Amino acid sequence: MLKNMAWKRSLKWIPLVAALVATGALATPPAAPSPTRAALPDAFEEPDVPLPDPDLWQRIRKGFLLDPLESPLVHEHEAWYSGRPDYIKRFVDRGSRYLHHIVEEVEKRGMPTEIALLPVVESAFNPHAYSRSRASGLWQFIPSTGKNYGLAQDHWKDNRRDIVAATDAALNYLQRLYDMFGEWELALAAYNCGEGCVGRAIAANQRKGLPTDYLSLRLPPETVNYVPKLMAVKNIVLAPTLYGIDLESIPDQPYFTTVEAPPKIDVKLAAKLAGMPEEEFIALNPAHNKPVAVVPTGVLVVPADKAEAFRENLEAWDQPLVTWNTIQGKKGESLHAIAKRYGMSPATLKQVNNLQVNRKGRLTASQPILVPGRGKAPVQVAAAAPSPASPQAK
Repeated sequence: MLKNMAWKRSLKWIPLVAALVATGALATPPAAPSPTRAALPDAFEEPDVPLPDPDLWQRIRKGFLLDPLESPLVHEHEAWYSGRPDYIKRFVDRGSRYLHHIVEEVEKRGMPTEIALLPVVESAFNPHAYSRSRASGLWQFIPSTGKNYGLAQDHWKDNRRDIVAATDAALNYLQRLYDMFGEWELALAAYNCGEGCVGRAIAANQRKGLPTDYLSLRLPPETVNYVPKLMAVKNIVLAPTLYGIDLESIPDQPYFTTVEAPPKIDVKLAAKLAGMPEEEFIALNPAHNKPVAVVPTGVLVVPADKAEAFRENLEAWDQPLVTWNTIQGKKGESLHAIAKRYGMSPATLKQVNNLQVNRKGRLTASQPILVPGRGKAPVQVAAAAPSPASPQAK
């Protein structure tokens, strides 16, 4: 009953409330405006800081997959490398040309990115490295293994030094070794001393009932140190400051690209058409043995920012692409006589063609020889965009 009476009394106020609302007397007060960016205090401003360029070392670190190698040899090689910062700087400078391409190819195959650092151990990223065992190039293929993996070698070219072809061959070979042995450490050991060497070491341990992992095998001294060297390089790349190393950044972008090229072209002219120093052109096309680039694949390698200039200048070029002629040198022929016939010094003729002569100065084998032709003066070519700083030569 009381509740009912209270409810009836409340009804008396409804007309009054309605009137007040209608006149705006009880209108809801306007909401305070939301703070805009301009109204925010300075402390809330987002700093306008450019993001750092992607770094190739970061990408490499993310792809590390190999377990740490528990060996005192790793620490010995860490000390060796970290005690030679100039050596590290040289191979980083050289490797900055090639490393992005190698990382791309390693990742395509799903391999651990430690493999991309293997040229540090093999050649310190020197594409002209040549060993006493006649191994050549970034990946140090011996002649027979190079041929087995499609790397042709003749008077004109040695594709063991070709950056693209040799990288493809090396990764194919490493994949085959991994499929054979099932462990990357064993595959790497076999890359160094051969699959027969590792296979025999495994068989010997199996006969004795011993473990067959890399550290348990009896291998040649160079192979015993081979994987520890790679792991030392990996550890320095992983945490350079711990070793007192300032690891110079490498942009995570392609350094070079391939361009269509004629079957033959002077190396000096090709560099000029690309607007780049001849030394840099040779560093990107190190397979060529002569001052004439013989291009059966139809492509040359130039910095990515020089490709368009090369194409335009090549199309506009209306003079001979080759200023050398090829003659056939015969075994026993006099180096001095050939040089005199073509207006060259014997030393220059020998150097240009890498000729082998006996004590009497006569050719030890028949082979093609380059001699000067009737070249024309070079025309002016369009300037290209500046290249990244050239890596230092060792």
